[in-house]
Amino acid sequence: MTPIQTFAASIRILSMDAVQKANSGHPGAPMGMADMAAVLWHEHLRVNPADTRWYNRDRFILSNGHASMLQYALLHLTGFDISLEDIKKFRQLHSKTPGHPEYRDTPGVEITTGPLGQGIATAVGMAIAERHLAARYNRDNLPLVDHHTYVFLGDGCLMEGVSAEACSLAGTLGLGKLICLYDSNGISIDGEIAPWFGEDVAARYEAYGWHVIRDIDGHNTDAINTAINAAKAETGKPSLIICRTKIGYGSPNLEGTEKTHGAPLGKEEIALTKKALGLPEGDFELPEGAYQAASLREKGAKLQDAWEHIWQQYQDQYPAEAQEFARVMSGKLPENLDRVIDNTLAQYNEAGGNIATRKASENAINLLLPHLPELIGGSADLTGSNLTWSKAASKSIKPGDFSGNYLHYGVREFAMSTIMNGIALHGGLRAYGGTFLVFSDYMRNGIRLSALMKLPVTYVLTHDSIGLGEDGPTHQPVEHIASLRLIPNLNVWRPCDQQETLVAWRSALNPTTPTALALSRQGLPEQKRDEATRKNIVRGGYILEAAEHPSLVLVATGSEVALIVAAAARLREEGQRVQVVSMPCLDLYQQQDAAYRATVLPKGVPTVVVEAGVTLPWRGISGDRGTVIGIDTFGASAPADELFPLYGLTVENIVAQSKALL
Repeated sequence: MTPIQTFAASIRILSMDAVQKANSGHPGAPMGMADMAAVLWHEHLRVNPADTRWYNRDRFILSNGHASMLQYALLHLTGFDISLEDIKKFRQLHSKTPGHPEYRDTPGVEITTGPLGQGIATAVGMAIAERHLAARYNRDNLPLVDHHTYVFLGDGCLMEGVSAEACSLAGTLGLGKLICLYDSNGISIDGEIAPWFGEDVAARYEAYGWHVIRDIDGHNTDAINTAINAAKAETGKPSLIICRTKIGYGSPNLEGTEKTHGAPLGKEEIALTKKALGLPEGDFELPEGAYQAASLREKGAKLQDAWEHIWQQYQDQYPAEAQEFARVMSGKLPENLDRVIDNTLAQYNEAGGNIATRKASENAINLLLPHLPELIGGSADLTGSNLTWSKAASKSIKPGDFSGNYLHYGVREFAMSTIMNGIALHGGLRAYGGTFLVFSDYMRNGIRLSALMKLPVTYVLTHDSIGLGEDGPTHQPVEHIASLRLIPNLNVWRPCDQQETLVAWRSALNPTTPTALALSRQGLPEQKRDEATRKNIVRGGYILEAAEHPSLVLVATGSEVALIVAAAARLREEGQRVQVVSMPCLDLYQQQDAAYRATVLPKGVPTVVVEAGVTLPWRGISGDRGTVIGIDTFGASAPADELFPLYGLTVENIVAQSKALL
């Protein structure tokens, strides 16, 4: 066997045997894609197994993540920190080889995949990041950022709508360094796909503006290699290489059937397959010279050494740019940023005023962009409503010009979330993107993967309640904030004024947690705070107005904070000791220690919580001696100042319910 054939054979052996040992998994796709993978990794992929974070490495994404044993076999054979014992622990607790590839858990895995379509969509974000960083930092004869993004994907990925959203944008932008190898085997879990996926994929992608290479024999290594070379030569369009393969390749009885998709082949069938392919018979026994044929350690070290030489020249010739590049790639923030933010918070407090928090967010963006060249913004066709654009500092990314810092995603909310994930995963950039809060449903699974992968992506979600007004219940998000709060490792902020909004933006610049900003359309008054109170905003919930031995606690978020401040004033006139609590981020508040939470919400004190959304999340906060004023129904089409009284969100109702509670 040639080295590539040995490489491919080893992938098939490890995939079959690991799935069989786990008695769980998907052997068919790795067996079918083994030749494609061996050619790409042996001949083209520029990575260094000894340094998985090398900035200029090629990115490899397995979009059809159920074929995870393909990726684990590749990583093991080429020299990454994945041992044969790790392979044998496939799908076992705390192993490096979980059921689907998981970012941060497995050295060499660039992205968590499994939800079909999101891998290719996220890869579009990686490719955009590469082009932007190249436009920003590369200089003549010093290509600091110059790599490809390679994607393996299957029929299921192309059925999912998010892939269509993202690939349409990729074609429009002309992402020539994005190369996708399509495992076209015609089989999904339900069997042959022709009755439900019979479209001309090649024609569709050509219509998107892609370079399509049709009908490649996915088991002919020379043909695959020629196709990849042709894709690399096309620099003005992303490429889709359609590889015709057989799922479960080599299995005498199961090849080409859905029976190889999601279940072990069985020991007898594995033995027959190995015999048919001329492979060693033993469990996990590889052909002679398998590791020598596949290893990328020596090649990878040479590639990185060559890049390090470029990097040294770059530092010598462009020291300021080099310093900035090193900072953004490390994820560190500028040293003076917190001082700038603190000074601005004090100015907001002194100035007062009344503005919408979406406008406060725009002000925060205007403040941050000059200090953060790594900040990439965008909106899903709602820029003027979300206020995500800075007149002074934003510049559009366009076909042929990636030097800008703003993406027009079009009406593609799901793709926006996944592309932002890809931008964050690439490194060197921080992404934010806007839409209406009600449309967060469209991109929920992308947000979920942001949280799962611990990516500091910022979702700017405006028009946060019935305050939206006349557009009516289709656009009024009453349940969305509560739904987002259910996602682990997602900080959901609903600020009440400029100060809270800016603190929320500063919190969003953390390294491991995505942030959702729920922002108002209508103006909200600035609340007065002393310095100590301002410092507590970052804790998610804090005492805005204190009371000694309070007889009542009023809690609210966002636009309702002004209501409870006014209600508290009336109740104090009647002799009540009222403590006012703003809780812009319930997620962060619940992470505070018990002693702090006991000062904010003293035990046994009657508590009224007010939020223009469903009441269920607040039942635990209000406690046994409390009540929640909210909206447990859909909204209506009318001006906002008519809707708030209709649903009991008034000072008068808060006072009345507080008295009834007392």
